Amino acid sequence: MEFEIEYQRGKRRKRQKTFLAKTILWIVQIAVVIFLAYFITNIVLEKTSMQGDSMKPTLSDGEALIVNKFAYLLRGPKRNDVIVIKQSGREHDYYSVKRIIALPGETVQIADGEVYINGEPLKEAINCEQILLPGLAREPLTLEENEYFVLGDNRNNSEDSRFANIGTIVAESIVGKVWLRLSPFGFVSKLNLRNETDETQEK
Repeated sequence: MEFEIEYQRGKRRKRQKTFLAKTILWIVQIAVVIFLAYFITNIVLEKTSMQGDSMKPTLSDGEALIVNKFAYLLRGPKRNDVIVIKQSGREHDYYSVKRIIALPGETVQIADGEVYINGEPLKEAINCEQILLPGLAREPLTLEENEYFVLGDNRNNSEDSRFANIGTIVAESIVGKVWLRLSPFGFVSKLNLRNETDETQEK
């Protein structure tokens, strides 16, 4: 009889330990999921919106965007990347969205409506208008080691590196790479790209 009582007690203790272990594991899993969700949505990614028409036709005013803030952790920004820049105004900091055109160490110039990089015409990756106002890039402009030259895709309605109030962008002011447009959904790197038909028609 005593043996049976001890046996039942042992089974009960074993069930209690198993239940406790499962409960602890469940709590840890929930904590990990919450941490990962917070990390991804607040540290890795950030939601913002397009302000103004400077990136038309690629992006339009009010469109919701997802920014990858870790995109440049292992490599630097590349030409044609659409980025979010943290800029300072008279009253407060604000975000702007532009496209990288020239990289550190390169010489950029705008002449006859076209962008030239190191003296060679830039083969544009996107559909855009000829530039009517070259601004600061009327003369060759050589970028420092940490500088980027950016333009809006709406080349004739954009405040960007052509103008003294914006100027060249330093790496530290880049928040991240614009990854997604939420509505209508699309990967920003795939929007408004030129195709072979466009290039053939120009020739």
